[in-house]
Amino acid sequence: MTQRLHLVFGGELVDSARTEFRDPDKIHVVGVFPNYQAAHAAWKAEAQRTVDSAQTRYFIAHLHRLRDEEIEASATEKLGG
Repeated sequence: MTQRLHLVFGGELVDSARTEFRDPDKIHVVGVFPNYQAAHAAWKAEAQRTVDSAQTRYFIAHLHRLRDEEIEASATEKLGG
């Protein structure tokens, strides 16, 4: 089975109609999860915990979509940049 990592994070937004964080230094990283189901459960818990804060949003990032192991790394990636 292929591992499909997901990142759950969130924080206070500048405007609830946009996805710009008010203070990126205060982004809450909930964690990295091994599958979508676990990530969704963590996202839901944080969303429910912060339901009274209209400007706070949590997101699920599909980390497995950021990298394709079959494609050769770019020059920047080889340098660690």
